[in-house]
Amino acid sequence: MKHLRKLVVLTCDSLILIGVSVLLAWFSMRYDIPDAVSQGTFAKHLALLYVCTLAFQLLLRTYDSLWRYAESQEYLSLLLAAFLGFLSYEVLTRYVLRVNMISFLLLTAIAALWILGMLCIRFSYRVFRTRMQYRKGSHQVSAAIVGAGAAGVQLLEELRSNPDSRYSVQCFFDDDPSKHGKRIHGVPVKGGVGNIQSRIKSLNVQEILVAIPSVDEARRQEILRKLSSLNRVKVTVLPSSLDLLDRRPIRAQMRKVRIEDLLGREPVRLNPAPVDAFLGGRTVLVTGGGGSIGSELCRQIVKHGPKKLIVLDIYENNAYDIQQELLYQYGGRLDLSVEIASIRDRERLRQIFARYRPDVVFHAAAHKHVPLMENSPQEAVRNNVFGTLNLVQTADEFGVKKFIQISTDKAVNPTSVMGASKRLCEMILQSMKGRSATDFAAVRFGNVLGSNGSVVPLFKRQIEAGGPVTLTDKRIIRYFMTIPEAAQLVLQAGAMARQSELYVLDMGRPVKILDLAETLIRLSGYVPYQDIDIVETGLRPGEKLYEELLIASRDIEKTENNQIFVERQPAITPEELGAKLSILSAALEKNDPGVIRKALHQVVPTFHEPEELNRSQGSEVHIPAQQEEEPRSKVVAFRRQA
Repeated sequence: MKHLRKLVVLTCDSLILIGVSVLLAWFSMRYDIPDAVSQGTFAKHLALLYVCTLAFQLLLRTYDSLWRYAESQEYLSLLLAAFLGFLSYEVLTRYVLRVNMISFLLLTAIAALWILGMLCIRFSYRVFRTRMQYRKGSHQVSAAIVGAGAAGVQLLEELRSNPDSRYSVQCFFDDDPSKHGKRIHGVPVKGGVGNIQSRIKSLNVQEILVAIPSVDEARRQEILRKLSSLNRVKVTVLPSSLDLLDRRPIRAQMRKVRIEDLLGREPVRLNPAPVDAFLGGRTVLVTGGGGSIGSELCRQIVKHGPKKLIVLDIYENNAYDIQQELLYQYGGRLDLSVEIASIRDRERLRQIFARYRPDVVFHAAAHKHVPLMENSPQEAVRNNVFGTLNLVQTADEFGVKKFIQISTDKAVNPTSVMGASKRLCEMILQSMKGRSATDFAAVRFGNVLGSNGSVVPLFKRQIEAGGPVTLTDKRIIRYFMTIPEAAQLVLQAGAMARQSELYVLDMGRPVKILDLAETLIRLSGYVPYQDIDIVETGLRPGEKLYEELLIASRDIEKTENNQIFVERQPAITPEELGAKLSILSAALEKNDPGVIRKALHQVVPTFHEPEELNRSQGSEVHIPAQQEEEPRSKVVAFRRQA
């Protein structure tokens, strides 16, 4: 097919040249144009002209081009080959053979018409091929492209040429006034982003494709927030940085708008130097390394050049996944070991620590699902509390330099077994102050978007199933952060960690879960409460209306990083901790959830029942106005309504 295609194009070019030459020669003789055609053999000179032009066409490989994908480079090569062919013919006939068969005027006319004919053939083929492919595709979704720049135009071309594309692009929107009212490949630019809401209904657009990869983050979020308010219009977006190394088609990089695109916060940008010094050349162990946070910690850690990375997890499937991912990406450059073990098994931990002698430990292994731990409090205590105790004691025994515990906002004034167990983990680290050469520290943050058990994946599944979207209470407010953001800040806090400190990450402003659900429904092209309903199911066991990042009675101190704060708390003595753990251990022996819950209330004074705390919030909880002079993670005050 390749050789046949070249032969067909070459034959068409030859017939065009012969036809144009004969027609113009006849025309010049018919109308007696002076010096147009001199005496001699016309066919021989026409053959010489053809050989000269063909030689340069073959030399510049114009017949190897796929003209349905041709750009300016291919057309310039075609013109250059034709020009050089005619020039060489003129030089040969006038200065080498010294004959003057065809006048310069006639030669110029032949060249112009022949080039025009070649271009028409190629353009006609390209248009025919594009239309045939377009008819083969479905192209049933009426779409608009936001961004009439290079990315938007490339996206339009790919959607039109791809037979599998389902989009029929109706218009562009772009904030550049010079493009308004113009057409790009026949598609009109209807106005700026501000005109979308007023014009989208008349255009019957079903989906908006956002192709503005170079716009700054603040403007990008502003545009996406505007689009998220549209009803029955799906929104897909081109990521802010294209994967140019893979040379993937731009259409393949389009994705659905994620809720993190609308968080309204600048992305975390950290100075890597302190983390490089902290982790470079060190042996690092990550417990729970196959989980959402643990696996992202592993991905971030390897970027800072550790001597060795050990992934420890009880769930072998997740551990295997992160192992294969890292080996595929780094291969022999990474010294990686994976250990399947439970943090409840002290002797197994001692065996692993003795073998690898880690310098740094990130402790992300925990039972974290609030309602599940309400039903199985003994498992939360055994794993979260006594598992952490095992790790802390083992790290102290084997001389670990730094031990970083991943904590949670649910440990602040906890209303759940999970939150109370994590608060006890913080107490265990506090009790080591002045008793160990290891620097023990905890890092506390809120909900992580996309993590296992996160509400966002649940909402997406419910929307895809046609609804309804369920949330426990329409008043609920939560802090959110992306997984990469959380992992980066944990590493940064670890680099600055000192003995028994508790670090709090700036989570930005809290988000109302109801607003989040409504936004996700709109971004999916539906209307909340009409196409997809939102249903309250009632607060789950242990759940409270809002989370806090700090214990209200304590002040926080700024660190050198404006997104990380340190909370100072009075140290807990080993004797106090021992008494608390003895109470818990005795409760565990009875294996009675009620007894264990009562014991947790006894050892964690800030542990309250959720009904008590939620009742104090009244019928409505409001997000407070942002106060720039105060750290955003400091105690949040909520206005109450009776």
